[in-house]
Amino acid sequence: MVTDSELRSAVLAARRPVEVEAGGTRRLAHVVSSIPGAERLPRALVVLLENVVRRAATDDDAVRMASAVVRAGLDGRPGDEIEFMPARVLFQDFTGVPVFVDFAAMRDAMVERGGDPMRVNPRIPCTLVVDHSVIADESECACAVEKNQEIEARRNRERFAFLKWASRSFDNVEIVPPGEGICHQLNIERFSSVVTTDALHEGGGTMACFDTLVGTDSHTTTANGLGVLGWGVGGIEAEAAALGQPVSMLVPPVVELRLSGSLGAGASGMDVALNVAELLRSAGVVGSIVEVTGPGVASLTATQRACVANMTPEYGATATLFPVDDVTCDYLVLTGRREADVAFARAYLEAQGVYGAGPERVYARTLELDLGAVEPSLAGPSRPHDRVGVSGLKGRFESAARESGRDLSERVEVDGMGSLGHGAIAIAAITSCTTATDPAMMVAAGLLARRAVERGLAPKPWVKKVLAPGSRATELLLERCGLMGPLRSLGFHTCGFGCMSCIGNSGEIKAALKPHARELELTSVLSGNRNFEGRISPDVSQNYLCAPALVVAYSLVGTMDVDLTREPVGVGADGTPVMLADLLPTDAEVASALAVHLDATVFEEGTRGLFEGGAAWRTIESSESATFPWDPDSTYVRRAPYFDIARPQDVVEVSGARALALLGDFVTTDHISPAGSIAADSPAARYLAERGVAREDYNTYGARRGNHEVMARGTFANVKLRNALAEGRVGGWTKNLLSGQIQPIFDAAEAYGAAGVPLVVVAGKLYGSGSSRDWAGKGPLLLGVRAVIAESFERIHRSNLVQMGVLPLQFQEGQSAEKIGLLGTEVFDVDPVDLSAGLPEPRTVGVRATRPDGTELRFECVVRVDTPMEGRFLSRGGILPFVLDSLS
Repeated sequence: MVTDSELRSAVLAARRPVEVEAGGTRRLAHVVSSIPGAERLPRALVVLLENVVRRAATDDDAVRMASAVVRAGLDGRPGDEIEFMPARVLFQDFTGVPVFVDFAAMRDAMVERGGDPMRVNPRIPCTLVVDHSVIADESECACAVEKNQEIEARRNRERFAFLKWASRSFDNVEIVPPGEGICHQLNIERFSSVVTTDALHEGGGTMACFDTLVGTDSHTTTANGLGVLGWGVGGIEAEAAALGQPVSMLVPPVVELRLSGSLGAGASGMDVALNVAELLRSAGVVGSIVEVTGPGVASLTATQRACVANMTPEYGATATLFPVDDVTCDYLVLTGRREADVAFARAYLEAQGVYGAGPERVYARTLELDLGAVEPSLAGPSRPHDRVGVSGLKGRFESAARESGRDLSERVEVDGMGSLGHGAIAIAAITSCTTATDPAMMVAAGLLARRAVERGLAPKPWVKKVLAPGSRATELLLERCGLMGPLRSLGFHTCGFGCMSCIGNSGEIKAALKPHARELELTSVLSGNRNFEGRISPDVSQNYLCAPALVVAYSLVGTMDVDLTREPVGVGADGTPVMLADLLPTDAEVASALAVHLDATVFEEGTRGLFEGGAAWRTIESSESATFPWDPDSTYVRRAPYFDIARPQDVVEVSGARALALLGDFVTTDHISPAGSIAADSPAARYLAERGVAREDYNTYGARRGNHEVMARGTFANVKLRNALAEGRVGGWTKNLLSGQIQPIFDAAEAYGAAGVPLVVVAGKLYGSGSSRDWAGKGPLLLGVRAVIAESFERIHRSNLVQMGVLPLQFQEGQSAEKIGLLGTEVFDVDPVDLSAGLPEPRTVGVRATRPDGTELRFECVVRVDTPMEGRFLSRGGILPFVLDSLS
């Protein structure tokens, strides 16, 4: 039992830094291993413990927050509020551009207050990687990568000019130009150091600390595979961290995932990731940190661990942290970190008591997975945790197709391609940070392609093939192994170095196939981490995730309505059936290729000139002024209005509100946030057309995230959204309850706004699942949404709503819109919520819903403002006004 006095004395002692030395490097550090109970804490909580000891403003704050970490950890339960200050922030361009747009708007607001705009400046290192804007417009040709990069530069010239201004005008900002790779892969290959220095430390000496980060993409957790604690946050939260504001959080419960055994023949890192996603989604770990332990960990490579960690958002956890051990250190050296720095990192971790497996620790609960039971797998048709073995795919596809009302005996004649049935693969994509981080899986795909070419197999003409390596090092490795040639022979030419299909940048499907997209249940197969409805392509109904080698195999078959454990992949040149087992490389073949060709020079050459950019990037001109010169005619970058519409108020009250949408369970941020292509008949397209933008230049919502007017028009515009108020119409539609018309959601919101009517959204379970998208919070605010009432929220999205000044309300346990009898046609009045003390008062608030006939339905909701800091954000109208007030 740790007494308060013992804990206080130990924390104050840890506040006095000591020297750590190794590899010729000597730095000061706050060592927390002597704090009572630290040796039994999960490693993730040791990182948080060090963070609050080092970063707390006062001794009393340090003792209070350290006590919260230690006592919650030793009890295996959630704890009280702490303030976490990450060492750095990672941005991808889609979410990064609006962040820097907000910084620029904040500088303008500072000038309007008579202050110095240069006070608005990132205080910790910020890295932005332009990886989300490249689209597979061209594919299956030798010129695809060059053409796609040319198109990307032309489409995004305004955005890129703004980013170049940001890199010049703001301190602590580095930007990786387009065409270099995916932020998460570059993060583990280049930026993650495991141990770093405190950029905010104001004392003497260089202060060592754990390398930690937050990122504006939920798959920031990829770095957890290297033992780096970090997770995805909303863009607003990342902005605050960049400006030196800590992330307010409750000490999370830590769940142990204990691995035993080792992978069997043919099982890959992706297969482990899909098994873990299935297990942990079923176990319910939302809001927890998962810590991976057990003898099975040592059998996984660093990049296999990264594959597993990457999938963390798919089961709702905050992070999936692996230990730092000899495997990690070897990978750091392989990818170019200085051996002296790696030696120091090891010494630092040993001093903190967290290097390697270490002693038994206390966890909230333990889950177990035998790696020997992992089999080659896919996940689909629309959720990453719906795993299925290769033998079960046919049944899974057919069941989903029948649920969609398909007659599986139907065939369609496609010009030049013959007769196709349901399940035809429209897109086969090797893409995404999930699997491209792992050299073994990429080499396995190349070896399978080589064997397929040797057997005389040919690609199916209706399948669009996409190859988007996660870094140039990945393509270089495939070249050195002699495997790019076979991949190209099957149509897998490099299309670009970015996320592409995994985020919906697939480009158009084959022209002959497109007219039949509604007649056929088209499918896609990709080595990605997301397969939500409508995400990969609006023309594709079912999407399946799997390892790259299986992507190649299924592209040869041309359909997902197949069991490759029994049916052939195709017929070889000699007329004999070729089975999947005939094509799959052995683990020994993969290991042999890696042993010969994978060395430090791959990564040294692959990241050479990382920050220089190609010719198109270098020719873009940009300003170097303190404030950004906004172009009033720009359709890409516009000054954000959040400081103009903020409603500072200690008491939040919503009255006379109407429902903009009545939604069901598992509404993801993909359903809420604008993403993918801009439909020709959408409000966003109408806005662009009115400003003279040609249809071929509409680009994507992601590319236009710096323009709030486009993004507001695309909020809730997902083609698969099911809103009960739309009377059966699927997509971004709702009933305008003032006029009775079915309208686009944006048009209805405009009508409500003109009439002075506030809005609410009513939803089911797990509202806001999926990627951390700041626009899923910003968009509803701009539409006039004042509150969201749901059965439950995913962690990041709930936080984002609060940060934008939108009140999240959760139905009481066991209650729902259906059980209460809500139809969505009611007028909603929410009792006042007092935030003057930070935490809401009351914590449970009454809601009255009045039907058109005067019938009143009364129910109570939990106010999901979970920390005093969140209450302060909401009372100032959001986190941006709060931060600006603190700087003024």
